[in-house]
Amino acid sequence: MSIVLTEFARPRLFPREPRRNTIQDITPEAFVEHLNRVPPLRVLDGYAPFCKLHVHRNWTSTRCLVVPITEENRHLLRSGYEARSKAELPVLVRWFEGVEPPVANYLIAILYSAEQLAKEGSPIDGDWGVVGCMYTAEPEEIPMAPITMMRNALGVEEGGSGVPIDREAYARSVAFWERHANWRG
Repeated sequence: MSIVLTEFARPRLFPREPRRNTIQDITPEAFVEHLNRVPPLRVLDGYAPFCKLHVHRNWTSTRCLVVPITEENRHLLRSGYEARSKAELPVLVRWFEGVEPPVANYLIAILYSAEQLAKEGSPIDGDWGVVGCMYTAEPEEIPMAPITMMRNALGVEEGGSGVPIDREAYARSVAFWERHANWRG
């Protein structure tokens, strides 16, 4: 099985201007080499048959992706409209500024099959493509954000995957994201 880094994920995980809330201490090439060389601790099923999650122990100084919202840090939440790429419509997002999350224990690579990526107009030269990565304290998936579920349900024309919303998964996502937020450094 060969894994490659997609053009969608590259600027999000390894931006030109380094950010503290992205993958640290490693090049994109070394990251992919590690995923291909070191077997994952676990392989989790993703939200659709074409999605797999490879759980690896964190070998970098990358910090956890999300922070619990508390009364002590709620005043540090910010929000704004943003798009993940120039082709997508902006959506409302929120994040923390001024927090210091712990170093993540796990990096969970989000992989899409080559067939799905071709369907979405992003063919790859490999079996699986990295479309994202979660940085977590536990070897478990962080629920997909509700807006990502909605975008997926809109279809590939709007930057999604074409997978309909699962109402139970959506409710779990809302419950999680009401109590957590991403952060920016």
